[in-house]
Amino acid sequence: MNALTKTDFHFDGQKSVYHGKVRDVYDINDDLIVMVATDRISAFDVVLPKGIPFKGQVLNQIAAKFLDSTNDICPNWKIAVPDPMVTIGLKCVGFRVEMIIRSILTGSAWRAYKEGCRELCGVRLPEGMRENERFPEPIITPTTKADEGHDVNISKEEIISQGIVSKEDYAVMETYTKKLFKRGQDIAAKKGLILVDTKYEFGKREGKVYLIDEIHTPDSSRYFYADGYEKRLAAGEPQKQLSKEFVRQWLIEHEFMNEPGQTMPEITDQYADSVSERYIELYEHITGEKFDREMESGDIATRIEKNVTEYLRTIR
Repeated sequence: MNALTKTDFHFDGQKSVYHGKVRDVYDINDDLIVMVATDRISAFDVVLPKGIPFKGQVLNQIAAKFLDSTNDICPNWKIAVPDPMVTIGLKCVGFRVEMIIRSILTGSAWRAYKEGCRELCGVRLPEGMRENERFPEPIITPTTKADEGHDVNISKEEIISQGIVSKEDYAVMETYTKKLFKRGQDIAAKKGLILVDTKYEFGKREGKVYLIDEIHTPDSSRYFYADGYEKRLAAGEPQKQLSKEFVRQWLIEHEFMNEPGQTMPEITDQYADSVSERYIELYEHITGEKFDREMESGDIATRIEKNVTEYLRTIR
C-alpha cells in the first residue's frame, strides 16, 4: 500500500512551508494555509521511520467532519477539503498554548496522581480517585506549545501573568474548549464511545479567536468504549479504547520510549499495514461511515498537487 511521507510542493502564491512531525503546512500569500496530513506517524516525540497507509486521510477526514459539526460553537479555520489528505483554511496567528481538557483520570494525569500529585496545571484534584475514574466535571490542563521536545504543563494563572495569552483571549478559549468538548462527548456517546480527553488549538485573525488544527481525531483525543466502562472500572481492569495508544504500547513492548541509548524497533510492512487497518477501524467507529480506500492507487503527491492547484485557481 502507498504511504505519503514527504511533500515538496510549489503552489502559486506560496510564501513558505513548514514540515511538522506529521503535517506539512504551506503558506499561501500570508492569507491561506494548505495543510497536508501526511502518512507519517509520531510517538514519544519522534517520527517513526515508516509511513502508515491511509493515516493522513483518516485524520484529515475526521477533523473536517468535526470542524463542520462544531462551527456553530466557534469560528474555525477550515475553508475546503480539496483532497482527502488536505484541508485549506484561513491563516491565523496561533496561541502558544494547547488547551487540554480531561473528563477521566488516565494517561499522564493518572501517572502524576499515582505519584502523589494533587494539583495539575493549577487545578486541585480530589483525593481517593482510581485510574480511569471520571472527574466531578471536566478539567482544563493547558500546556505550552513547544516547537521541539515535550510540551510543558502550565496553569491558567501563569499563562495570563506571563503574557502568553491575554486574560480576555484566554476566557474565550476556555469557553470554546468546554463547549467543543461537550459537543464531542455528545457525538461520541451516540457511537457508543466516551470522549475521555482531547486538545484544542486556537489562533487569532483580525481580532477574532478561531479554532485551528485538527479536532477529535484519534491522534489528538482518547476515546473509551462506553460498553463495559463501569464494569472494567470497578474491577480495576484496563479500558478498551480508541486512540493511537496502541502504537505507543507496541514501542514500549519493544523497549523504546525515545530515551538515551534506546533503538527504534524495525517497522515492517506487515506492522505498518496492521496499524493502517486500526486507523481505518477508528475512522469507521468514530464517524459511523465506511472508509473510502479508493485513494490508495496512483501517485498520491501528484494527485494532491493537482487537486490543490485546481482549487486555488477557483478562489483567485
